[in-house]
Amino acid sequence: MTTTQMAASSCSRLTLTHRFHNSQITPHLRFKPSPLRFFLPSSSSTRKSIHRPIQCLFTGLVEEMGTVKKLGAASNGGFDLKVEAKTVLDGVSLGDSIAVNGTCLTVTEFDTKASDFTVGLAPETLRKTSLIELEPGSPVNLERSVTPVTRMGGHFVQGHVDGTGEIVSMVPERDSLWIKVRVNKVDLLKYIVPKGFIAVDGTSLTVVDVFDDEACFNFMLVAYTQSKIVIPLKNVGQKVNLEVDILGKYVERLLRTNAYAS
Repeated sequence: MTTTQMAASSCSRLTLTHRFHNSQITPHLRFKPSPLRFFLPSSSSTRKSIHRPIQCLFTGLVEEMGTVKKLGAASNGGFDLKVEAKTVLDGVSLGDSIAVNGTCLTVTEFDTKASDFTVGLAPETLRKTSLIELEPGSPVNLERSVTPVTRMGGHFVQGHVDGTGEIVSMVPERDSLWIKVRVNKVDLLKYIVPKGFIAVDGTSLTVVDVFDDEACFNFMLVAYTQSKIVIPLKNVGQKVNLEVDILGKYVERLLRTNAYAS
């Protein structure tokens, strides 16, 4: 499999504004089906996840919000996603990894004068992530992969989305914002613990509470974070990409292996 084929992403448009008014959130959403939806196979068969070794690493600290500039079929038969950005283009090279809403994607083209970069998209990525809800104009979280001199301010994030969640509530408290997310893949909930790490659309966050009976968890965003990431710009009912803490999965694997050995 080539580097380009391992790239990931997708698209659907969401233009919305966000403001607080009398302690209420009033986002205005225009949502249309993604044009990439027509490229996906109609097969309803369930595919098994393919193990992917760690090839790059992120911290979950969003460097900037970019804007989807263009998307659609590529000349090679795949799909391309072009994103307008500035910060993540500093020192960029072909083949570099950039996380788009928490999905590790490979740069296939870039233009520093036009301030944009392009990544290749795979159909499996569209099926497994919330990127299917993007379209031209959509804001996206962006982060470059870490280097040996990068400060680890968040937690270890691979950019391998474990599944998606659905925003079920957004409740303001003073200038902060409580967000509750329902986990679509119930088996992921066992890896989510109070005060533990989770990456939501590529943002490293601390879980506050887990509601097992609702298959939900929640977290709080302070005012500064709200202005730097895309989550507050979404509406109740929209999807978010989730990546659970890899350490929990390693511990589970180790305990299971030891149990088999004994």
